[in-house]
Amino acid sequence: MEQKPFHRRLLAICGLFAVCMAVFVASMFSAQIVHGEEYLAQSVRTNTRAETVEASRGMITDRNGKVLVSNRPIYTLDFDASLLDSEELNDAIVRLFALLDENGVAYSDDLPLSRTTPFSYDGTPSDFSALADYLVSKKWIDEGAVDQNGVPTDFSALALFLALRTEFDVPDTLDAVQARALIGLRYSLAVAKLSGYSSCTVVSDIDVSLISLLKDGDFAGVTIGTSSQRVYETDAAAHILGRVDKIYKEDWAEYKEKGYAYNDLIGRDGVEAAFEDYLRGTDGKRLVTLNDSGKVIDELYSVEPQPGGTVALTIDIDFQEQVESILAETTSAMTKADGIGRGAAAAVVQIGTGDVLALASYPTFSLSSFREDYTDLSLDPLAPMWNRATQGTYAPGSTIKPLTAVAALESGVTTTTERIFDSGKWVYPGYSASYTYCWNRAGHGSLNVSGAITNSCNYFFAEMGYRLGMDRLNSYFSAFGLGEHTGIEIGDAAGTLPSQEAGTNLAPWAAYGQANQLYTPLQLANYIATLAGGGERYETHLLKDVRRYDSADLIAVYNEPPVETLSIDGKNLTAVLSGMRALVTSGSISGYFKRCIVDAAAKTGTAQTGDVKNDNGVFVCYAPYDDPQIAVAIVIEKGGTGAALASSAVDILNAYFSSADEGSPILGENALVK
Repeated sequence: MEQKPFHRRLLAICGLFAVCMAVFVASMFSAQIVHGEEYLAQSVRTNTRAETVEASRGMITDRNGKVLVSNRPIYTLDFDASLLDSEELNDAIVRLFALLDENGVAYSDDLPLSRTTPFSYDGTPSDFSALADYLVSKKWIDEGAVDQNGVPTDFSALALFLALRTEFDVPDTLDAVQARALIGLRYSLAVAKLSGYSSCTVVSDIDVSLISLLKDGDFAGVTIGTSSQRVYETDAAAHILGRVDKIYKEDWAEYKEKGYAYNDLIGRDGVEAAFEDYLRGTDGKRLVTLNDSGKVIDELYSVEPQPGGTVALTIDIDFQEQVESILAETTSAMTKADGIGRGAAAAVVQIGTGDVLALASYPTFSLSSFREDYTDLSLDPLAPMWNRATQGTYAPGSTIKPLTAVAALESGVTTTTERIFDSGKWVYPGYSASYTYCWNRAGHGSLNVSGAITNSCNYFFAEMGYRLGMDRLNSYFSAFGLGEHTGIEIGDAAGTLPSQEAGTNLAPWAAYGQANQLYTPLQLANYIATLAGGGERYETHLLKDVRRYDSADLIAVYNEPPVETLSIDGKNLTAVLSGMRALVTSGSISGYFKRCIVDAAAKTGTAQTGDVKNDNGVFVCYAPYDDPQIAVAIVIEKGGTGAALASSAVDILNAYFSSADEGSPILGENALVK
């Protein structure tokens, strides 16, 4: 009798177990088969995170493979406002800054406002561009109510501070400095939000110990990112290399279309901007699994980032450094002697290729500390950020005379044997009230074209200008690349050909370097390279080649033919070049060139500025005389006669050819050395 209840209980338990199993199987079938994909996607969304893996920017090297700009991997401290409620933001930021202050970590923001009282505007053009957009969005200023530097004209720095303090509900318990710090990050987050982003970088380079403190302290809103920082391996070539910077607000739509993120850095100027497409890498992606503590426990998949290409430039960095040093020593010595502040520039171009071997502008600056130095640099009356070698335009003075000679000989208005008597004063035929003096008021006597170049005879070249006329003179100037861009990738001023009003003829004055013509030092160097190269004119360029980041593939090589080939009669060319050669062997600058280690040819120039005591000094030369390889142009503002620059030119020639004699490593085609 007792076994029946036992069997019933057993059957009940088995039945219950069978029901449970059925429910379990049905649930598993539903989860795995019917809703499997849906639940998997939900699980992935809940427990995984997609991350962008930033690609390193490409390196920049000189023509011999020496690294000029590289990268250093860094950790970044970012703050994401979307991870907190708005009323929690201020407390979270104050707590974060307390930790950073305690550990002596400097933090940054995008607000162009000084950190301490009395508050003043302080920032870069990109900072002020973003500020103007923000103020307009808040309707605090009208669009365009900024000065030429982008600084608001009707909104003082103090007014900005007070308005932002109210806007971000900054507690009264914070003093002005603490409030400024809080406001700075809130402002950066607000600017990012205008472009659809919720985070910004607070510290761009943090160490592992700080990361541990942040993780252990569970700081709300804080995320740790990875990035890379540009490292400048040289203090030279600042105007050539250029900078990277944040994307300007007004350019964001364009870069967003190209796939850039809001916080990406782009080339702002120099070769960083010119070769942006080569230098920019392709970011990677990874999908990681997180545990309950937010730590990465697995990587589901990843797409490796592809670093940018390695861009090799035409400059020789050792030579570039020497040219910059020579230019600085000469210019500073002049300033020390007379107390006059002045700028200067030098350009060295390879004949037969257009390779820019060196491009120096004085004064210069350091790319490594540019942001910290920006205010001082922008206020410096000598404008150190201005690239005088490519953007400065100067009257050529007598350095234009060899080109006038070519124009006169090739046009047939004179010959290599014609002699003209220089009495010291050239008078416009039929108009005695119009005249010009030769620099030698006593005159040079009878001269042919070669002697006129050697003696820099204004009389002779005024006569050539009269015979040629302005149109024909300008046609030759244009053929040698004057008055137009040289092609250099970082951009340059086009300069200005001589001009005149209708009914006038200024060609006699233009022929020896006056009459409103203005050229860059790079244009002058390229004109001399064209002349010494027998009439082959190349575009100047800084790009040598581009390789893939691992040097496995060659992406691009600069190999362009001449843009113009001029036919110059051999005897005419010889007459012109021999006149330049005689200037350094027996002419006014022969004393300087006695120590030149190669045979050279040159032409001096004194460019009028309206202040006779402060004329610009201009100098051009090439070497070797019988096997032309490089052309040099130097301009020193308020440098006096071009002869004063001769010593610097000799130093530059010696620096280049002594290095060549010592034997720089001879590389195979497109080889890269480390």
